[in-house]
Amino acid sequence: MQFSKEDYDAIAGAIREAEKRTCGQIVCVHAHIPILWASLLALFTPWPLIYFTQWSVQRIFLVQLIVFLIAAVAFSWPPLRILLVPRAIQRARAHRAALEQFVLRGISRTRNRCGVLIFVSVAEHYARIIADEGVAQKVHALEWQAPIDALTAHMRQGRIAAGFIAAIERCGAVLAEHAPPDGSANELPDRLYVI
Repeated sequence: MQFSKEDYDAIAGAIREAEKRTCGQIVCVHAHIPILWASLLALFTPWPLIYFTQWSVQRIFLVQLIVFLIAAVAFSWPPLRILLVPRAIQRARAHRAALEQFVLRGISRTRNRCGVLIFVSVAEHYARIIADEGVAQKVHALEWQAPIDALTAHMRQGRIAAGFIAAIERCGAVLAEHAPPDGSANELPDRLYVI
């Protein structure tokens, strides 16, 4: 999924508007989880070639690179990917990636600890909102379901940017209720990260 400049601008604008009503910070991440199967296949490719051929190292490396590229394209095709990777593993990888992004984006280092991550991995059919401890103590986990529902409803229609905007607006409302403005500065960039 490619985002246009207008999509990035609209999402950034939605974050800015939502953060005006709260001391919380909102971070959005759209992920493409790395292709493990292609990497593993490429790593094992040289071994039979080393033992059963007289090919040069350069030729074997070239074959390994080609295998990776072909496998990466093949495993990016959702029906094949869904067939090869069990659903539980897909969700576990996506959840781990969401937690990593929460830390990498500095959400846990904000002054009032009221940051929220909106994380989506389309290939894994995974959407999650992770709240930092300052807001998680005040907000019941079920309150984050409405932003997730809004996000996924738009995504089913192929409108990912609109889904992020709807989720941001709903997260902003939750944050405004439980973490009102306290005069603190905007500590995190207002933007969509695509990884």
